[in-house]
Amino acid sequence: MDKSADRTEIPQLSEETVVEVTGRVVANKQAPGGIEIVEATIKVLATPEKQPPFDLYRPTIPAALPTVLDNATVALRHPELKRRHEIAARSVAAFRRALDNRGFTEVHTPKIVATSTESGANVFQLDYFGKPAYLAQSPQFFKQALVGVFERVYEVGPVFRAEPHDTARHLAQYTSLDAELGFITDHRDVMAVLRDVIAEMAAAVGPEAPEVPLEIPAISYPAAQQILHSAEPDLSPEDERHLGEWALDNHNSEFLFVTGYPMAKRPFYTRPDPAHPGLSNSFDLLFRGLELVTGGQRLHHYADYLAALGPDADQYRDYLATFAHGMPPHGGFAIGLERWVARVLKVPNIRGTTLFPRDLHRLRP
Repeated sequence: MDKSADRTEIPQLSEETVVEVTGRVVANKQAPGGIEIVEATIKVLATPEKQPPFDLYRPTIPAALPTVLDNATVALRHPELKRRHEIAARSVAAFRRALDNRGFTEVHTPKIVATSTESGANVFQLDYFGKPAYLAQSPQFFKQALVGVFERVYEVGPVFRAEPHDTARHLAQYTSLDAELGFITDHRDVMAVLRDVIAEMAAAVGPEAPEVPLEIPAISYPAAQQILHSAEPDLSPEDERHLGEWALDNHNSEFLFVTGYPMAKRPFYTRPDPAHPGLSNSFDLLFRGLELVTGGQRLHHYADYLAALGPDADQYRDYLATFAHGMPPHGGFAIGLERWVARVLKVPNIRGTTLFPRDLHRLRP
């Protein structure tokens, strides 16, 4: 039952008591926010039955990550945790604004699909009315098809990976900021759009925003191998850290494009580099020594897809039908939202920037 309380009762109200305060608002330079309420009456709307799992009023988070995640529905009331997700919201708004201003159309594609996007590995399989189906690993196939409709598209939505790695950078479900654009020359056109999008997202962060160079430095994968003294076909987390340090030392940039990954480590729809056999017109954007964005130019000729897929082409017949009817040269990218916020705020574990994480061990709350 709601009840009124006077000022003498306020100290007796327990933390997280819900109140309604009515009064006259006046300016006061000494008060928080520059205003205060005078002649106030207080109505208690709800009293808590339990105490929070830790003190929510403290300026820092006085609890370990497992405690925060186990009690997320209440823990997220802590100002620092709330702030992280407000920054995520502003980042998404900036992503949308940047692409809206560049002639993109927002789309919403299915998250239950008939075939896996990247490969048969790391997918969640479903029983879809007696037929096999999967949770979408990305909107890749749909956003490519929609380039043929709208020319430039983007999507903000969940993606799902049956990710077996229990690390600080992997989740089974995360929010992907996807974009795809047509009538490009090669992957460098995509990189130029991505740079501008990242700059707008950074500007929306506030005082902690990283500086995005007018031209983000870029090195080829073979050049990265030379820096790393490595012949591996892909970058390890340690490699990414070393390249991040190299970019900071040599270009004073926390961002670095690595281009031309080996085709063997890129999805089948990636366009090969015509000037360098075995390499691709693709890129990763590293931010503070961690892969933040993957993107590149796609194949757009029907015959090239048939050659790339070989005997597996039939299982992708719906996807291939798009290219049988003609498609422009196109490419795109995908940004992981939670990873972006974690790197911006220097949060060591991606779960610390995820509202309700889903990973190898966590299915609740």
